[in-house]
Order: sequence, then C-alpha cells, then structure tokens
Amino acid sequence: MIGPRIVPRKGNLTFKQAILTLIIALLISTLAGSVELISHAANMRQEVQLRTTQQLAIVNGAAAEAAFQLNPDLAHQIASGLFNDEVAKVVIRDDFGRSLAEFTTDQETNSTWLSQRLFSNVLHHQTDLEYYMGSDLPDAVVGDIELTLAEGYLTQQFLERIYSVVGISILEAFILSVVVVTFFHRFITRPLLKVHAAIIDTDPTQPGKWPKPHLRGHQNDELGHLVDSLDHLLNAFQQGLEQRDQLHHLSNMDGLTGVANRRQFDEFYKQRWHIAQQTRQPLSVIFIDIDNFKEFNDHYGHAMGDETLRAVAKILNQCIEPSRDLLARYGGEEFVCVLPGRDLDEAINIANCLREAVLSLAIPHAYSSTHSDLTVSMGVASMAADQLISADTLIKRADQHLYQAKHLGRNQVATHKRPA
Repeated sequence: MIGPRIVPRKGNLTFKQAILTLIIALLISTLAGSVELISHAANMRQEVQLRTTQQLAIVNGAAAEAAFQLNPDLAHQIASGLFNDEVAKVVIRDDFGRSLAEFTTDQETNSTWLSQRLFSNVLHHQTDLEYYMGSDLPDAVVGDIELTLAEGYLTQQFLERIYSVVGISILEAFILSVVVVTFFHRFITRPLLKVHAAIIDTDPTQPGKWPKPHLRGHQNDELGHLVDSLDHLLNAFQQGLEQRDQLHHLSNMDGLTGVANRRQFDEFYKQRWHIAQQTRQPLSVIFIDIDNFKEFNDHYGHAMGDETLRAVAKILNQCIEPSRDLLARYGGEEFVCVLPGRDLDEAINIANCLREAVLSLAIPHAYSSTHSDLTVSMGVASMAADQLISADTLIKRADQHLYQAKHLGRNQVATHKRPA
C-alpha cells in the first residue's frame, strides 16, 4: 500500500537559507562592529591621552612662565584656553602648591560602568612645569598643571560612535565601508597618520627641527598645504622659544644698573641657603642703602640719580667675586649682597671694602645731612655653620642692622656684636 504523497513546501529551503544568510550576515556584522568598537575604544583612549599630552606640552612653556612670574592673569588665560567640553577641570599651581588659575565645570559627573571601563585611567593628567634657567643650569620645576577630562563627555562621544556603527547596514559593512575605508586610508588617513607621527616625534623644545613628512602626490593639495602650514607654524614657534630664552636672561637683570634683580636674588639666596644648611657652611648677607638718596634725587634730578645708581652698582660689583657671590638691586637705592661660604668676619671686611669703594667715587652730595660726599650704610648678618637659622630670620637681621647703621649716623657698617 502506497502511502500518501508528501508534497514539499515551496520556498521552505529558500526561506531557511535566507534566514541563515541573514543570521550569518548579522553575526559577521556584529563581530565586525564589535571589533571596530573595541578598536575605536582603544584608539579613542590613545587619541585622548595623546591630545591631552600634546596640549600640556604645548602650553608647558607659557604656563611655566606664568608660574615663575606668579602671574595669575597669564595663568588664567592659559587655563581658559585649555578648558572646553572635553575638560572638566584645569588647575595651574606654583611650586608652593598655590593655585594661580582654576576652572571647574559645574555639570554633574555621571559615572557609569562603561565610562569607568573605558576612560578611568586617562581622565587625570598632571605634569610639572619646567622653566628653562639657562644652558648651564637644569630646568627648574616652578609648579604643575593638572587637567581632568570630562568623563560624561567622553562617554557621550563614544556612544555616538556606537549608534553610528549599529546604524550601518550589512551591505555598507561588507561593501561600501570596505571601499570607503580603503580609499580614505590610502589617500587621506595614511598621509594624515604620517603627519600625526611626525608631530609626535617632534621635540617640544626644538619644534623647528620636526621631521617634516613627504607626502607623495599631495604637494599641491590641502594635505600638502597643511604640512607646509605646520612647518611654518613650528618654525615660528621655534623663534618664539628663542626669544623667550633671551627675555628670560634679561628678566634676571636689573634694567637700570645691570646687576641682578630681586627675582634672581630670591632664587640665588634660596638655593645657597639650602646648600649652607646641607653642608653646614656659613652664609652671610649684606644690606646696602645709599644715604639720603631722596635728597640727592630731589636736588640733582632723577637723571643724575640714575647715573649714580649705575656707578654705585658697578663699583660694588667689583668688590665681590661674581663666581661665588651675588650683588643684586633689592629695590630703589637699596642693594643686597649674598656671600656663600663666608663667615661674619669675612662679611664685615667685604662690607668695609664696599663702603670705601663708594667713598672712592667722590660723588658730591651737598644736600646730605651727614656727609659732603655720597655714602652708604650697611647691615651685616651671618649664619654660622653651627648655628643655623631660617632664611627669613637672616634677611631680617641684616635689615635690622642696616637701620641700626643709619641710626648711628650713616656711612656705617652695623652688625651683631659677638661676645668675646
């Protein structure tokens, strides 16, 4: 007996094949999309970190200048330039940890497992501000700059990429995307990556010597013009760095007298005081003030006063050893001399030499209430190797002795009388 004939359902295999093909296509698309998203996440992290590092490197010189000068206005401008949607917080501090400029977003931080997974270790950046002190001295750390990226903003950018990838069709994933990516990689991405790699390899201290890439076939298009513009910009930046170095040298000198200014004195004195503490060496300070200089300026004129200040500074500088000592203009008609490694007796001898050197100039001062020629009063203080005192105390003692010398009739060298 023959059973009933089984009639196959039309289109059943075609339907399965279509479903299987669709599933395979979806799986491939999902895998490809997942790989792309993972790759994009890694690239985005690298780009964020690299971009942030480059931004900090670019502004390091200017921020170090602001920290060195204790200039909150300049620090505010630099921090403001860094602050954007991607940045949640920017802080520029000096070497004492004091904030010169700070910008913080007022938006709430929405931390999620995804944002923590992707960006937790690239959100916070902190780098020292190194100030160029000259070819013979190491760079000085004058502060730091701290930058915190906006976690929510980075996550939003990443999610936008996810939506874009999900929205791509299977056909675009297998055909259009491959064609477009291949085309752009060959003609745009790869040349841009060469430019990007050249920028990364550029020494921030010598941007004018960057490895300028040669892009074959792009000499006369936008990419070629971009490279030429970058070359021009980096060379201009190099000139700016060289000018900055020259200005730094000038910034340590008093423009009127040619001796060290107050800034250089502060740095020199701080360094030598620390060395004296560590090595148990003596350190002496002499405060020098021109007697009755206001009356001199009032009667002889400020032009003559300036000439006199230059003459006094020159003669005073000849009485010390520039290789170890420092003479600086402390302000107005007041000078200060730092004598590392010299005890009180040596400092007193040098002070008397300085006083007599000024007298040897024989500059008439007819309007002085004490002497017919220009004179100076001095206060000497010394830190003995076995009696260390604070840096501020040593300065205050020298200043007090200076006032004592003036009280005793000027043209004096006053100091603390040690017991016999």
